[in-house]
Amino acid sequence: MITIVDYGMGNLRSVEKAFAYLGYRARVSNDPESIEKAAGIVLPGVGAFGDAMQELEGGGFVELLRGAIGEGRPFLGICLGYQLLFEESEESPGVRGLHILPGRVVRFPGNEKVPHMGWNDVRLQRRHEVLEGVEESSFFYFVHSYYVVPHDSDDSLTVTEYGIDFASGVARDRLVAFQFHPEKSSASGLRILENFARMCV
Repeated sequence: MITIVDYGMGNLRSVEKAFAYLGYRARVSNDPESIEKAAGIVLPGVGAFGDAMQELEGGGFVELLRGAIGEGRPFLGICLGYQLLFEESEESPGVRGLHILPGRVVRFPGNEKVPHMGWNDVRLQRRHEVLEGVEESSFFYFVHSYYVVPHDSDDSLTVTEYGIDFASGVARDRLVAFQFHPEKSSASGLRILENFARMCV
C-alpha cells in the first residue's frame, strides 16, 4: 500500500485517483501507523513552506518521514513536498525544512512572471528507474514561485528552463521528488507514478 501523507496542504485526491487509474492501491492518510507500515510514501503539497512545516511538525510527521527515508523506503515528493526536503526557503525565513537533502529554495528572479505556471519541458540529467519510458524533453505541468537549488549537483535528476535552468527533479537512492505535478501531466506524468508504484512492490 502506498500512503499519501495528509498534513492539510493541498489537493491530495488527484494523486490518489491517478494511482487508482493505473491500478495501484494508494490511500490518503494522516495516521502515523499507516506511514510506518507503507510500502511507499508520497508527500504532495500546495501552499507556503512555513505553513507546511508547521503542519508536519504539529502532526508528528517529521521524524516519521525522516525515519522512513533513512530506512530506504520509496519516497516521492511533489511540488511543495519536493521543496520541503531541503534545508530552508526564502519564502519562510528562519523556518527549517526536513533537511533530508542539502540545499535551499529561492524565488525566481524578477525578470520572469511568477508563478511559473503551465506546461514546460524537462531535460533528463541522468537515468533512474522512476524515469523509465519518459522521453527527453517531455512536457510536465508546473505551478510554483520558488525553485530548489541543491547543494549536491549529483542529486539533480531533471532540469527545466524558466529564465534560468533549475533543478525540477532530484533523486537519491529510492527518494525521488519533482517540482512539477506528475498527476496533472498526462501520459508522461502517469508513467512516473507507475514507475514509482513499481518501486514500492
